[in-house]
Amino acid sequence: MPLLSVTDLNVSFHTPRGMLDAVRHVDLVVPAGASVGIVGESGSGKTVMSRAAMGLLQGSNVRRSGTVIFDDHELTELNRIQVREYFGTGMAMIFQDPMTALNPVRRIGSQISEGLRVRLGMDKRKAMTRSEELLSLVRIPDPKKTLHKFPYQLSGGMRQRVMIAISIACNPKLLFADEPTTALDVTVQAQILQLLGDLRRELGMAMVLVTHDLGVVAGNTDFVAVMYAGEIVEQAPTKKLFALMRMPYTEALLKSIPKIDTPSGKRLQVIEGRLPDPTDRPLGCSFAARCMYVQPKCLAEHPPLTDDGDGHLYRCWFPLGTK
Repeated sequence: MPLLSVTDLNVSFHTPRGMLDAVRHVDLVVPAGASVGIVGESGSGKTVMSRAAMGLLQGSNVRRSGTVIFDDHELTELNRIQVREYFGTGMAMIFQDPMTALNPVRRIGSQISEGLRVRLGMDKRKAMTRSEELLSLVRIPDPKKTLHKFPYQLSGGMRQRVMIAISIACNPKLLFADEPTTALDVTVQAQILQLLGDLRRELGMAMVLVTHDLGVVAGNTDFVAVMYAGEIVEQAPTKKLFALMRMPYTEALLKSIPKIDTPSGKRLQVIEGRLPDPTDRPLGCSFAARCMYVQPKCLAEHPPLTDDGDGHLYRCWFPLGTK
């Protein structure tokens, strides 16, 4: 039984221009203890899908359909208060920018201990002791001193470690990491990804890693789902995906990653064009206008999600690696 099962998830927003379809017919399974990567350009629907799966997207301007089952519990029909019961102990999220996620006028210890007191019922003294342990667990030097600091007194990497400490404080079964390394330099990125991987294995939790960088998921996930224009366009075990990519968009993402041996002055490879207007979807394949392999059928008919027989799914009429 999977820890998280998302079936036919659709998310739309009411806008002055009409209905904006942000997520369309997404199916996703996260096994217990596994790491799943969600990859795609900015605007592809990764974050909306993740927040909808957690029940964070509710309001009069949001239309959501589909089924989300977490730990044998159906979340789709729950209201905001009921969903909050699963935060911290069931699911947790690391947001993109720790400087905006952390309260700038509260000390680090106060922010970590809050969840422990509210969710686990600890008294102030026990919560602060556990907060110090959590800072040590995420490898922050001198954790006792850090408890008394404000966010602005920490580096970007240290702030992200604090966010990780907050997210794992109540021992969640599933951790969503939404672009956790975006604002960090390359060296610190590697350290944070290594830390997340180590914590996942030590604590036995599952993780959904949301990123625009296909290279990030290569060594840090068990499964990968590639999103484009609100849809999953390719999905497979990580090793299988990198061994044989079926979707031209996935190939284009990989080729757009800067390489260390790129000659000086050579233009970096990019994916030409832009994502389709989410209020006016094309008739055929959403990626057709940017695809170097496009055929007339691609422009006229929307491709279904096809299984090649061994769990490798792709949404393409003319998949790579076939005649």
